[in-house]
Amino acid sequence: MAWSVGNSEASVGSKIGVVRPAEDAFAAEAVGALKAGKVIAVPTDTLYGFACDACSLEAVNRIYEIKGRKHTSPLAICVGDVSDIERFAMTDYLPHGLLDSLLPGPVTVVLNRGESSILERSLNPGLHSIAVRVPDSNFIRAIARCSGTALALTSANLSGQSSSVCIKDFEDLWRHCAYVYDGGLLPSGRAGSTIVDLTTPSKYKILRPGSAKEETVAILEKHSLVEEVSEQ
Repeated sequence: MAWSVGNSEASVGSKIGVVRPAEDAFAAEAVGALKAGKVIAVPTDTLYGFACDACSLEAVNRIYEIKGRKHTSPLAICVGDVSDIERFAMTDYLPHGLLDSLLPGPVTVVLNRGESSILERSLNPGLHSIAVRVPDSNFIRAIARCSGTALALTSANLSGQSSSVCIKDFEDLWRHCAYVYDGGLLPSGRAGSTIVDLTTPSKYKILRPGSAKEETVAILEKHSLVEEVSEQ
């Protein structure tokens, strides 16, 4: 397993029936769907994503089925605020202020999961790290806050195909979602978030350049982290 980053009951006699605007007024509705074990599609600060309750094995399996994704490819989680991360991953070995400097934003941080993580062990079994996002996107953060837990999050597309920057990009997959929340055309392109491995104290490793590599590296090095060099 290495980091890289069944159907809902929603009736789709008309595809438009599951589309909603990505506005805070609909956050409670989205949380209700998540608590019922459903999958939703939401905009982030980079791409559109599929999200579900990270502690629902049934819902997590549904995301894998929708994407045609191998279970050996782990899912990231999304939380509402940086202060929530310590409930799901170890943060005490990181330089003070580092996570607050990186997040919210288009960055995925890979952290040690630790024994105190409240995540279900059924999520990414056998993996001792967890990738965490706090997108700079009010709607998905409102959903995560209201849910009281972490969301499993992955890009809204079939595995191996182009990422989605508008809901029409994954129109063929709408029928698998309880709701599709429309935030319009996302401006960041299809690069996705920058993924950085922070599992080794005092070091970092860029796993995917994404849309914010230069800014991310500048922040990491400002906090005295050095790049981890892969052994040949």
